[in-house]
Amino acid sequence: MQAPLYQVKAEFFRMLGHPVRIRVLELLQHGPVSVRDLLADIDVEPSNLSQQLAVLRRSGIVVSMREGSTVRYALAGGDVAELLRAARRILTELLAGQHQILTELQQADAPTTTLHSG
Repeated sequence: MQAPLYQVKAEFFRMLGHPVRIRVLELLQHGPVSVRDLLADIDVEPSNLSQQLAVLRRSGIVVSMREGSTVRYALAGGDVAELLRAARRILTELLAGQHQILTELQQADAPTTTLHSG
């Protein structure tokens, strides 16, 4: 029996749910990147990066290409970059809403000054 679509979607988002994987995907938005360059941009041990790249590759979201002794990674399709842009838009809206609430709370907590005429 095939898993329901919502379950498959949950697995997909779980696969994305790691900071190193998200950072890799962000770096790959602009084209293929070598493992050496990924390591220079992401502060992780090479073995950790390798593990996260393997998860992304197994999921089919990234592909690897060997050029001589260099391995480069690229997004498997443009939809991933669009998903990351959509996430940025959603987070921007959420954070803007939180900022508005914070401002209102700060204003509500501000001491009020009253003038006494004498």
